Amino acid sequence: MTTQQEPENNHHLVASEDDNHPANLIPSLCAKFWNLGWVTGTGGGCSIRDGDLVYIAPSGVQKELMKADDLYVLSLQQQQPDLKNRTYVRSPPHGKPSQCTPLFLAAFTRRGAGCCIHTHSQWAVLVTLLLEAQGPGRDKVFEINNIEQIKGFGCGFQKSGNLGYHDTLRIPVIENTAHEEDLTEFLEEAMDKHPDTYAVLVRRHGVYVWGDNVHKAKTMCER
Repeated sequence: MTTQQEPENNHHLVASEDDNHPANLIPSLCAKFWNLGWVTGTGGGCSIRDGDLVYIAPSGVQKELMKADDLYVLSLQQQQPDLKNRTYVRSPPHGKPSQCTPLFLAAFTRRGAGCCIHTHSQWAVLVTLLLEAQGPGRDKVFEINNIEQIKGFGCGFQKSGNLGYHDTLRIPVIENTAHEEDLTEFLEEAMDKHPDTYAVLVRRHGVYVWGDNVHKAKTMCER
């Protein structure tokens, strides 16, 4: 992984009094997720795309204490096709890039997402364990229907409308790896196999959820 930092650190990219600016939304969302118990300590993360710029929560920062100055910023156009060697246009004075970054980028480049959220929700972990108990071959996809909450999910990438009460929501499950960024190829494979999904569960770990914008990603993550 390669990182580059501009001489003046481009601090202006994270300096805004607008509450809806990505640099302010990410710390706010991470604090909310911490209060909900979806993340603890430095686990989990969030990233927002604003045009070509991608704002990313760092690694090693307590989620409820995160500030705008802690964020990394990169340009999608400056990234290599494999997304592994990353160039940052803004890096915090003290920090470490998140290993979630290539997974966030997959949501932005493959699905045109505007926001991607990663939590360690115990409910998400429990779902993967319940599926695991069903045995091999029956533990790769979480399916649910006839429940009100799925109406908050879109019908799929480049499709209009949301799922209905009687529709079936399908979320693929991928196996966990020792290092988070090693999940990338498995997440991309799940995206290819399930083109309409807005989320991927990671067994014994958590979930990644993305949406066209912050509000849609947050809504689906909450459901």
